[in-house]
Amino acid sequence: MSERTITRADLAEAVYAQVGLSRNESASLVEVVLDEVADTLIKGDNVKISSFGSFSIRQKGERVGRNPKTGVEVPILPRRVLVFRASHVLKDLINGKSASE
Repeated sequence: MSERTITRADLAEAVYAQVGLSRNESASLVEVVLDEVADTLIKGDNVKISSFGSFSIRQKGERVGRNPKTGVEVPILPRRVLVFRASHVLKDLINGKSASE
């Protein structure tokens, strides 16, 4: 398994290579898309990308946790967490299945 991480620069380079925009336009496009996804999630709305997956925000309540070193109980404050659910299409691609199977 590869340990490589795809960066914003990698995404911009892929847009440059496949779409034909300039490198600056490609980088701007990637930034605009990522900003729009982030802003939508911050507002509490879901983001669904067809054949890829959906991002949503889930509210987690307050709970009691435990420090693993000392065993001391500590409260964990309520917070919002990001949840990603891959589409069945993406799951199939990851597992080597083609769309026609």
